[in-house]
Amino acid sequence: MTASRRPLIVFSDLDGTLLGHGDYSWAPAAPALRQLRRIGAGLVLASSKTAAEVAPLRAEIGFDDWPAIVENGCGLLPPGQADSDGTETYCKIRALLPDLPRGFRGFGDLSVEEVTEATGLPLAEAARAKTRQSSEPGIWTGTGQGLEEFLAAASALGLTARRGGRFLTLSMGGTKADRMDEILRAHGPRHSIALGDAPNDVEMLQRAEFGVIVSNDHAPPLPALPGEATGHILRTRQQGPQGWAEGISRLLLELDLIREPIADG
Repeated sequence: MTASRRPLIVFSDLDGTLLGHGDYSWAPAAPALRQLRRIGAGLVLASSKTAAEVAPLRAEIGFDDWPAIVENGCGLLPPGQADSDGTETYCKIRALLPDLPRGFRGFGDLSVEEVTEATGLPLAEAARAKTRQSSEPGIWTGTGQGLEEFLAAASALGLTARRGGRFLTLSMGGTKADRMDEILRAHGPRHSIALGDAPNDVEMLQRAEFGVIVSNDHAPPLPALPGEATGHILRTRQQGPQGWAEGISRLLLELDLIREPIADG
């Protein structure tokens, strides 16, 4: 290890993790975010959100100089860019939907107002959520048996389906963990932490040096993961951005990157 290496890179899910479930606020995590900047750590946002959604948030929290993982790992937003290019993959996904069993309503089938209703996002942000390039999230309206048939048919057509906290997302492949591995190889930090709350975060949590499961009472809890028994993965008591700050503070102390717990406010 050399002194020039980054001490830490943090990979974080957004909804229900860094952002509050109902208000989408990251304010309670602000002291922990400031501490990350103070110690020279990087923060890579990793979300099902689009590049158009993530770019302004990344700039707002002060980590615009780091890439962001978008659309559940199907895309990567370069540092400093407001968007990424190309909709070819998205168009391919949409073209396959008529060949699948009915019951899936993707964002491309929903109006901006319907996306607002489904997500709680303001209209302008809901419009950005519809600006997709690599994946199609949606709502399953059919039966449980119908869902299994849908997933099997999607797989036969080369589509990957992932269940997040709110939506079922279709893509041509690529995960948050795949993108995380690419970024870690490029930067070679001394330590890595991943935080998330949903099934589509599990692979990322397990591949990082440390994983943090942020508590979320609005979704079924994640089952016990193997790394919890060894301390590789921990669970927070608090939810959303408060839980995010709790997990970051605990691990920064454990890694000797700070000497005192991060104060609130």
